[in-house]
Amino acid sequence: MFDKIKMLSRIGELYQQNQNIIRYLKNEYGQKENTVEDILISYDFQAGTSSAGYEKNPGYFEDYVPKLAKTIDNLSCNKRSIFECGVGEANMLVALSNKMAGSPELLGGADISWSRIKAGQQFASKYIKGQNKPFLCVGDMFQLPLADNAIDIVFTCEAVEPNAGHEREILQELYRVTNEYLILLEPAYDLADEESRRRMEYHGYVRNLYNTAKELNFNIESWELYGMNRNPLNPVGMMIIRKNAGADVVDKLCCPITKTPLKKLGNAYFSKESLLAYPIVNEVPCLTASHAIVATKMEEY
Repeated sequence: MFDKIKMLSRIGELYQQNQNIIRYLKNEYGQKENTVEDILISYDFQAGTSSAGYEKNPGYFEDYVPKLAKTIDNLSCNKRSIFECGVGEANMLVALSNKMAGSPELLGGADISWSRIKAGQQFASKYIKGQNKPFLCVGDMFQLPLADNAIDIVFTCEAVEPNAGHEREILQELYRVTNEYLILLEPAYDLADEESRRRMEYHGYVRNLYNTAKELNFNIESWELYGMNRNPLNPVGMMIIRKNAGADVVDKLCCPITKTPLKKLGNAYFSKESLLAYPIVNEVPCLTASHAIVATKMEEY
């Protein structure tokens, strides 16, 4: 990780030259698959582009979201909390919030990139209707800062995509924090044609979501093509998984390492059980394991 961080200036130059950052890092380090570090660095440099795309073509987002909003509206379950994992700049989350019939008590999202979350806060302030401002934080999809069964409806939108080979770990973590339904809008490798499959393999996109969910004995209610794609060679499928844990979790945020409750304390989130603190940087909560600070005297000071 630190070797790659030392290269940020060089990577920034490559980004300005429209180079594929993830592909560059894979070649530079002789990797077969994308790593979390590669995804983080690449996505952080891209921060702002998604919101700019919305400004330029809001029609795409407006066309993409209604089916998901209708799907959620039609679910027979609690809708007190909705959380997007891999929320990016919150474009989809905000558009979804504006299209849904109801308004959840908690609307939130996590992304591994600080810059994307900051862009998402600004985007939400500008475009979300009503008073339901989303809670957005830096979070790792492999170690979410959420308690077991904390969120009624968890969803992703092409966020699991670059994590080929890690389908099982991600699905297990997303399922862990889900209370009622998990909805995945992700590459549909098994429903795609050969040309699309070759492209997915080249970019390191997930290819085994459905079979992995079946192997985990998840209750898959449906898996079908979504019908809206940014790229025709990257067909998106929608998988609906029912969990129905029946939980009512009060302390939804938790330490990503120990899974003990987190409370806001000054300019940080703190777990008195683990004695770990997580900083809030320019109004963005940073809730990944790598941000953990040993703070045994946090409550005293």
